[in-house]
Amino acid sequence: MTKTELVKTKMIEALKAHDKETKESLSMLLQALQKAAKDKRKELTEAEENSVILKEIKQVQETIESCPVERTDIMGFMLTRENLYEQFAPKQMSKEAIQGIINGVIKELGIDNPTKKDKGKIMKNLMPKVKGKADGKDVNTIVDSMLK
Repeated sequence: MTKTELVKTKMIEALKAHDKETKESLSMLLQALQKAAKDKRKELTEAEENSVILKEIKQVQETIESCPVERTDIMGFMLTRENLYEQFAPKQMSKEAIQGIINGVIKELGIDNPTKKDKGKIMKNLMPKVKGKADGKDVNTIVDSMLK
């Protein structure tokens, strides 16, 4: 079962249970997945579905960050939506796993003492390996901490 089908099934369950918030949130996620498939003009791969889900999570997080403190109703709804979307998101890599992949890339490139000048080469080879599995900001921070 694809994630699109899973989201649709969960949305129908929420509709039958009269859970308006969950139904609305899943409906929005389903629309984003269906729009991406329509734009592509064929079914999405699992990686593409994951990409859409992560993009939706990021948008919800941005809304939470920009939400005024006194708007607890919006904040609560967005936090619920974020938790709901994370159920469908791929498991993110730990910092230790990211460091292991970075070390592997550095060895592949034959760099003995990586410096800030090597960051571009490292990132170019690293990002395809962690795409969809780790947040780019986290990867960038870890790479920076490992360079001299």
